[in-house]
Order: sequence, then structure tokens, then C-alpha cells
Amino acid sequence: MAAVFFTFRDSPQRRRALTASPGSAERYLLFGLEQLASRGFSVGHNLERRGAPPRWAALVGKALKRGLERAGGYGGDFTSVVASLARANRADVVFSTVDTVGIPLMLLARAGRLRPPLVYVAIGLPERLAQLRTERMRRLYAAALGSCASVIAYSEYEARELESWLERYGFAQGVEFVPFGVDADSFRPTREPPTVDVVSVGADPHRDFALLLRVAERMPAVSFRIVTSTEHGRRLATVPENVVIETDLPFDAMRQRLSEARVVALPVRENSYSGATTVLLQALALGKPVVVTRTQAIATGYGLVDGENCRLVAPGDDAGLERALAAVLRDDFHARALGSSARTTVERELTWGRYVDRIEELLRDAVSAPRPSSSEAP
Repeated sequence: MAAVFFTFRDSPQRRRALTASPGSAERYLLFGLEQLASRGFSVGHNLERRGAPPRWAALVGKALKRGLERAGGYGGDFTSVVASLARANRADVVFSTVDTVGIPLMLLARAGRLRPPLVYVAIGLPERLAQLRTERMRRLYAAALGSCASVIAYSEYEARELESWLERYGFAQGVEFVPFGVDADSFRPTREPPTVDVVSVGADPHRDFALLLRVAERMPAVSFRIVTSTEHGRRLATVPENVVIETDLPFDAMRQRLSEARVVALPVRENSYSGATTVLLQALALGKPVVVTRTQAIATGYGLVDGENCRLVAPGDDAGLERALAAVLRDDFHARALGSSARTTVERELTWGRYVDRIEELLRDAVSAPRPSSSEAP
């Protein structure tokens, strides 16, 4: 039985998912932890400790982060990683689910402090690598990333960008594009009639809610609802009367808001990794017509076809988003056709089971691969 140690970004959302009842929809936010346990893996994670990390870990983590950033590097959550390092070292493989903990882990592995093979998930890593201020740091990060057992990206574009960056520093580390998935049983079409014309959900930093508000102002007869974080909500200073803002909703309430929409709108600024991917897949699985920005992150790899299973608009295109929303809202037949094709796309290509299958394969490959001796390490 292989032991896998998950490392998560410490957030209220993740902690709620970890305490949710086994089998509940919210637990699919744990990147396959529950499913892998049911398949025979022994699983642990870095958020098992309740409360703040011990003082020694906070001091060590803060010192490591400060020293790295002073030298021109990009830090991360060294504190929670250091606090759980002993448990991570007892596993057969470590699965890093986000760069916030992945960067400290890959650097500690490079220094010989993390011993098991590391499977690294990149979510916006090119943007972070661009912040490295010295060539020495760029070479260090390339060596650390190139030494991972496997590197995964949920964006085909990000995977190619990372491969190209690694090649510039002499590392032929392949980056696996793994399409993200959605729990198609928990997110399925309902018979409840929509109660809001346009719903937008999300809290990642690339969401373009300002654009959506401009569009809403030009469509006063259309009702809009935005579900986001408190931080995002504070930035939305001027809100038209036809827009309702809700913040920090629980998972089930968020799912309910999506199910109440006639159309789901997901405007996103251009970037390498986010196409509002998680919410996009949830809305597709619910059989909703979706209008989403065609970012590089989702332009390929997710089977999206404009006018067939969604509507795609260019980043920053106010008029394009308005036209697409208006077209779907005034044509119920077109809206139903988009929603039906969206659900079919999920069932065929983007289920949670398919995602977990690929993660399991990469974890087992990492466990079974021969480990280089210290003399062979790059």
C-alpha cells in the first residue's frame, strides 16, 4: 500500500472540505484524496494539525522565506511545509496541490530535506517564475523543478510554457497536462426553474468582475448575481442596481447559485493558468449555457467549441461579452442546446474519475521509479 502525503494551501475553504462528511460534494476540492484512499492508498496531509503551526516552524519558515526573497527568489508557505516535513518524509510520495506549498517543497527537496519523490502541480507558476530577480535564482528554481518526479499543469498552455522555460536551463523535464475534472454526480442538471438571468462565481485574482459590472450597467433589464470573496467584493465599488453581490458563501450555497442561473458568465483576464476552470466545469456539468473568456489556459485541452458547448469571448471584450449574453438570453432553444452539449462534454471528457485516474497513475509512477543516488543528482 503506497503512502501519499498531500500538501494543500491553508485556507478556510480547504479546511471546510477536510471536515465535510465522507462522500460529500465539497470533498472533491481535495484533489482526489478521498478517492485515492478508497483505491488503497494510505493518505495524509499537511492540515491535520489544528490551530496555528508550532512557534519553531513559524520562526524557521519566516526566516527561510525572508532569506530567499532577499536573494531574489519567490517564497511561499514555508511555515506549514516545515511544520509537516517529518510526516511528509514518512510517505512514499508527496503530492503538492498548489505552488504556495510546492515551491518550498521543491526547494527543500533540492536541498535534501524532503526525501520522497515530489509530484508538483503548477497553477500559475510561469507568472511566479517571472518574478525571480536574479539569474542565480532562476537556475536554482529550474534545477529544483527539473528534479521533481513529475510536474503537472491543468492548462495545456502552461505546461508548454514551463517545458520551454526548463529547456532554457538545460532540463528536459516533461510537464504533464492533466485536464481538471468535476464531480458530475454532485453537479448535474436540475428541474428547478432559473431565478437569476446571469450568475458569475469565483475568487481567483484574474476574474474580471469590473468588466462584468460595465456590461451589467448596459443591460439594466437583466438580473446579475456575483458570488465571490470578501476581498474581491470590496474592490467592486460602484455596483449597478440590477447586480447582487454575495461573498464567502459555503460550497452548497455556491452550487445552488449556479443552478439558479439562466446563463453563467465567467470573464477572466488573460493569464497562463486560469480560465475560471473549476467553476467553468461545474457550470458545464450542471448543463448551463456558459459565456467564458477564451484565455490561453482553456483555449485548448478542454474540448470547448464556441457556439457548440459554450460561448467564447476575447479577454477584455466588453461588447463581445454583452453580445454573447444577450444572444443566449433571448434564444431559449440555443441556450438549452448549449447546456445539453456542455453536459455531454463533461460526461465524455472531464469527469472527476478521469482526473483521479491520471493523478493515481502519476503517483504510482513516482513511487515505482528508481531514485537517483546523491552522486547522480543534478
